[in-house]
Amino acid sequence: MKKVLIGLAVLSMVCAATPSWAGGGNGAPSGPHYNLNIIGVDNPKNSPMTASNRHTIFVALGTKKAADPNPVETDIWLTPGEFQVCDGNGFDAAYDCSGKLIGRGNGAVFQLPCNTAVPTDFTCDGSKASASYQVWGRALGQPGGSATITTCAYDDLGALICSSENTLNVFSRGKGKQTFQNVTSALTTLQSVCFDLGGIVTCGSVSLFNSVLQDYFWQYDNNGLRLAQIRLYLNQQ
Repeated sequence: MKKVLIGLAVLSMVCAATPSWAGGGNGAPSGPHYNLNIIGVDNPKNSPMTASNRHTIFVALGTKKAADPNPVETDIWLTPGEFQVCDGNGFDAAYDCSGKLIGRGNGAVFQLPCNTAVPTDFTCDGSKASASYQVWGRALGQPGGSATITTCAYDDLGALICSSENTLNVFSRGKGKQTFQNVTSALTTLQSVCFDLGGIVTCGSVSLFNSVLQDYFWQYDNNGLRLAQIRLYLNQQ
């Protein structure tokens, strides 16, 4: 409990220290928030992007051409703690904020708490950082690109388990002004999943970092989207 309370205090200080007020009809809530930009690039980044205060993650761009509809995938591994980009390079080995190699392959790493705001069958683990918050997202950059983010993890047999809910149609860059949409459930839970748990097939919804699954990550499938903008807002207690 002490660890969770400390994590909440740090989260509050981080958001309060960097207020950025939404508004102007962009669809997002007003108030201080953590801003995360996921940037699609043509060429892989070569430099390490760890141990910094960056708010950006670089992923493969893919193409928005109708003749090649298959997206290119980049994994963004997730780890519990206050909002922070631990490793902004989605093209090389993934390191958490302590410098530890994590995940099951290359990718970026984003740190965030388990979300207590979304009810699930398998809730937040009390031993890990948790908070009540909302997540909003929109697509920016040149018109025509799109990306889909799906929250996934692995069960105890090593099977890949992905949520039935994702951000389809949220990060699609049309013409004109782009507005934020609520993606809280899609990015902080796995919904309607079935997985092996001690030899028993178990189904339900799972919060991030619950121990029934391991190695949580966002599967980022990109069809030419240059910029996905994500904002995370702590709910007022």
